[in-house]
Amino acid sequence: MEERKIKLTIGALLHDVGDILARSDSGDKTRMKCNEDLLRNLFGLEDKVITEGILNHSFESLKVQSVEDNSDAYIIFQAERIASAADIRSAVGRNGVEDVLAPLQPVFDVLNGNMGNFYYEPNTIMDNGRINFPSKGKRNFTFVQYQTIIAQLKGLLEKAEWTQEYANALLENLETNLTYVPAFVMENARMDISMFDHVKLTAALAGCIYDYLKDMKVKEYRKKLFEDAENFVEEKVFLLFSMDVSGIQDFIYTIATKNALRTLRARSFYLEIMMQHVTDILLNKLELSRANLIYSGGGHCYILLPNTEKVKRTLDRFIRQVNDWYLEHFQTALYIAGGYAECSGLNLQNIPEGSYSDIFRTVSRHQSENKNARYTAQDIINLNKRNETSYDRECSVCKRTGHIIVEKSADKEKEIEIGRCPVCSAMEQLSQKILKAKRFQIVYGEKDGELPLPFGYSLVTEIGESDHSARIYDINRAQQGIEAASKIWVGNYSTGETFGEFAEKSAGINRIGILRADVDNLGHAFVSGFRNEKNHDRYVTLSRTSVLSRQLSLFFKYYINDILSNPIYTLNGKKKEKRKAAIVYSGGDDLFIAGAWDDIIEFSVDLYQSFRTYTEGTLTISAGIGIYEDSYPVSVIAEEVSEMEDRSKALPEQVIEDMHFPEKNAVTVFEDGCYHHGISDGTYAWGEFEKEVLGEKFKTIYDFFENYEDRGKSFLYHILELIRNKGDKINFARFVYLMSRLEPGEKDSKEKEILYRHFSEKMCVWIRSDRDCRQLKTAINLYAYYKREEEDDSGNRMEERKRRAEYANN
Repeated sequence: MEERKIKLTIGALLHDVGDILARSDSGDKTRMKCNEDLLRNLFGLEDKVITEGILNHSFESLKVQSVEDNSDAYIIFQAERIASAADIRSAVGRNGVEDVLAPLQPVFDVLNGNMGNFYYEPNTIMDNGRINFPSKGKRNFTFVQYQTIIAQLKGLLEKAEWTQEYANALLENLETNLTYVPAFVMENARMDISMFDHVKLTAALAGCIYDYLKDMKVKEYRKKLFEDAENFVEEKVFLLFSMDVSGIQDFIYTIATKNALRTLRARSFYLEIMMQHVTDILLNKLELSRANLIYSGGGHCYILLPNTEKVKRTLDRFIRQVNDWYLEHFQTALYIAGGYAECSGLNLQNIPEGSYSDIFRTVSRHQSENKNARYTAQDIINLNKRNETSYDRECSVCKRTGHIIVEKSADKEKEIEIGRCPVCSAMEQLSQKILKAKRFQIVYGEKDGELPLPFGYSLVTEIGESDHSARIYDINRAQQGIEAASKIWVGNYSTGETFGEFAEKSAGINRIGILRADVDNLGHAFVSGFRNEKNHDRYVTLSRTSVLSRQLSLFFKYYINDILSNPIYTLNGKKKEKRKAAIVYSGGDDLFIAGAWDDIIEFSVDLYQSFRTYTEGTLTISAGIGIYEDSYPVSVIAEEVSEMEDRSKALPEQVIEDMHFPEKNAVTVFEDGCYHHGISDGTYAWGEFEKEVLGEKFKTIYDFFENYEDRGKSFLYHILELIRNKGDKINFARFVYLMSRLEPGEKDSKEKEILYRHFSEKMCVWIRSDRDCRQLKTAINLYAYYKREEEDDSGNRMEERKRRAEYANN
């Protein structure tokens, strides 16, 4: 990236730093005076590219100041004008009454028709990783907090360098310090755009405008960007570009190895690093900073780019090169599709109405077209001409044929041969380091024993000084200083390395639990979530879409670790220190988590409650939970739990006993193929699952049978049999007989009699209702697992072995 463009990016990132300075001072300094003081201390007011952009980017300054026609101040002026359009300034301007210490409001306040009035606690993104939940209580910033932020920024800016690495480091430091600082603090308008998100988008737009004008050979910016500003925002200056990787699920889960959990996590992390690497390579090729990366997660990303023919050619060539590399290393297992749409500054403001949604639809359509025509005729010919004589073995892990590395492995008393492809071999060697290290290095050249990356790079975990080092990634490290590393958020919580460990640590029966979940209707939220006729769609802007995507990425890639580290809900009401679980994958909107079966059930409730609080209920999540022997095939687990998640997403909208349950927003557990009124057995709205299945049915059973343990198992199994085979009506006489066998004797205590009366009354009511019977069946199954010993489960294990055998035969 040329030096002038780097300075433009840095100037755009710092263009509103005077606001922070003004808020840190209880005196009467103006924003301009604060900017001047800072620039004088840091840059000596000598570098015009930096100083003019920061001091003179406003309309008022450019109108009266003597600014050269080719000054980058005009670019920052236009970029900020687009970034802040339809936000606070379009309503009341800079001169409204300011509440300088006001906290940030969530974008969820105005998402999907919500009309909330919540606030974030004044804070920074710190290394403790605790979630900053929005709440109704308004707690203002203090001057001291702003002074601390300024001290952090000064230490950073004093080390300024005109390099792309510095620009990216500055961006990451601003994210740490300014994520919960409002960009605009006007009393009569919303304050839901953070200072970080505002300056990041301004920098992204500025880089695009610079390249667009350069491509058009425009050198005098004043007329184009200032005098004709209204016309410029109508030009198709920008490209919204998207990349989407297909085949991720099969790549991660189609494995066969006794170290399944460790391998799953390593493969998931490898794909995450690969996507980050591919994105960074593209940004470097286009000479843009990471400010232009609008969203990245789940093998998908959006990037804002300049609309030039050179950029389009680069994108087409880039996608082709990545897919050629995929074909070479993974055959047809992975494929990346690109798509883009031209757009203007007005389109990014949803002018004319509906044009913002059209941008995303065009991108999606372009992407789908590319996915439907993945390979050229020559690609197919080359695949068919592969020299199969050297591919007489398949990889023992991923099952692909190709070059196989044969290794010796000691298996108790005998030595066996293990054949792995180079990628799986490197994955096995590096998996433990990958999952424990906090820093990873990308080096030039594909080297034996290291994980390959597109464009001739490798991923290594040994960080050292090397002329071949291209990039370093820090994991979940909120940066305060200038580092050579780029920070990425990763859900990496783990308290075990094997499924067997979690099965042994589980309550009752030795089983693992698998949770698979993702956000409902997220695509609609991105495209149309901020539409609202009542406010004339004024919040439909790229700013809020960008904020929404980043907040969701923080939740699923970073805050998810906090939810697992600090358990709240438990089946028995007793506090737990940590979840016995491991994140296999947690991306931009979905996750796959394994652990002790009881911890997974409990965590699902924590996840539901945390996500509902985090998003103010504007977004919902659906999940499938499976419980398995630790030796059950991973690929079958992934498929079955995915089907259970689909059952949850098929739950229709319901109104039951004056309670409203929206469609989806559900969990499926113990799904057995039975249906009641079109709803899969074991599928519940989250509120029903938490309050009625667990909080009512399971708790009642648990509380009662803790005092009736000697007769509890037999009774519950009989009740379960009655429910399963009841047809239209349960055999009530049989039920009464079973209940009578539990009745306390004359020698039992009064407390035991009271417990029995309460339990029997509840059961008599529940057993007459289809809905309660469904819930009771799930609760009994859960309690049976909770109390069951391994020797009690021979029949269940035989059933699972039968399922595995059927899978192997198919």
